[in-house]
Amino acid sequence: MNKLSVGFSRMDITPMRGIGLAGYYNERRASKIRDNLNVSALAIESGEKRVLLISLDLLQIQTPICNAYRRAISEGTGIPFESIFLHCTHTHTAPYVDPNRPLEQGIVADPEHLQMIRDYQQFVKLRLVNVCQQAIEDLKPAKMGYAVGDAPNISFIRRYRMKDGSVRTNPGRNNPDVVAPMGEVDTRVNLVRFDREGGKSVALVNFGNHPDVIGGSGVSADWPGFLCKSLEQALDDVFCIFFNGAQGDVNHVCIDATRGWHGDMLVDFSNNSGYAHAKYMGRFLAGSVLQIWDKVCYTDVEEICVTERLMKLPSNMPTPEQMPEAHRINDLHMAGRDDELPYKDMMLVTVVAEAGRMVALEHGPEFFEMPLIGLSIGNVALVGIPGEPFNGIGLGIKEAKGWDMIMPCCLVNGCEGYFPMKDAYDEGGYEARSSNYKAGTAEQIIEEGKAILASLRN
Repeated sequence: MNKLSVGFSRMDITPMRGIGLAGYYNERRASKIRDNLNVSALAIESGEKRVLLISLDLLQIQTPICNAYRRAISEGTGIPFESIFLHCTHTHTAPYVDPNRPLEQGIVADPEHLQMIRDYQQFVKLRLVNVCQQAIEDLKPAKMGYAVGDAPNISFIRRYRMKDGSVRTNPGRNNPDVVAPMGEVDTRVNLVRFDREGGKSVALVNFGNHPDVIGGSGVSADWPGFLCKSLEQALDDVFCIFFNGAQGDVNHVCIDATRGWHGDMLVDFSNNSGYAHAKYMGRFLAGSVLQIWDKVCYTDVEEICVTERLMKLPSNMPTPEQMPEAHRINDLHMAGRDDELPYKDMMLVTVVAEAGRMVALEHGPEFFEMPLIGLSIGNVALVGIPGEPFNGIGLGIKEAKGWDMIMPCCLVNGCEGYFPMKDAYDEGGYEARSSNYKAGTAEQIIEEGKAILASLRN
């Protein structure tokens, strides 16, 4: 017997011009608004239980701030703290919400700029509470369907084996030293369709890829924003909410594409980015959803469940021998003297991030505690990871048996960095060299994710 009600709301969280944009290790101030940023909230009710699934067009929210946001939402709505699933799409053309973050990346912000970030942080908090209240007020009886589509040739593993045996992240287009990518992408597009009595339908879409396509200093939701816009324009009376998947080692960069692929794209970190390409990706993914929209499998929802599981992860602390060079690199970067380092483009980002990680962890801690969240809607499940999981983590969690659909989601209820697969630590590359966690963490997340899924059935 179906016992499902669903509510939806969306609000604008576009920032003021002049605020710093997150995502890079150099300062970028918002020079213009290319398109608006939004926060979307999905309220789901079954029986006596209610949960909130929220998606923000932001890069990430540091865990302490995310917890404060969840507490404010809980106080404003009555939804338990642990039943709030707060996700960032990871667009790289969105502002900071943490005034400490610029300095952590070697960017010295003046007091006026820091106050601007604090003001924006509070603005987002108010919007979150309001959008969740409205989503609850919008609850209507609904039925749920699900389907899996395919989106080939728009996502690419961004780590490559080079001819010298090394592994590089984003080695550049048409680089003659590239041998092969280090893995295969998951091209599946997950769709959950909610048809509501007396209200618009809602499309929940899940797909894994880095939204770092546009670059520059204009504010934009990147391709996830265009996905939602395109789908809502193509379908009558439909809202779209997007949750990014396991995208830590996946992006849009095709290093050996034909010339047409690179139309209207600019060179950025030896690769190619562009506003038009973000539109293309959003439309492509919308097309993938449209192909399955009318062919979903409807199923009754008798229960929703949510649970959190606390993991203890070993820290990737440096050795004493590594510290002199780490301090040298970090000091130069913090002083704005990157040009004195013998690196450029993505290699510069890699060594700077690695040095920053070593300095930050020089004196510990030896372990980190990190929560995973699992949420089931009938026989469809989401697993929220508070960081950037490699594609292999998503593939591993999806192997759990007995579910109609499993959707791993990145940057849920916090941001704790990259989670590379074990082999990546020996292979090298930006993500593994900058990760705060020792090798084996990804495999632990897979096992904990499967354990969460099993507990949702008990």
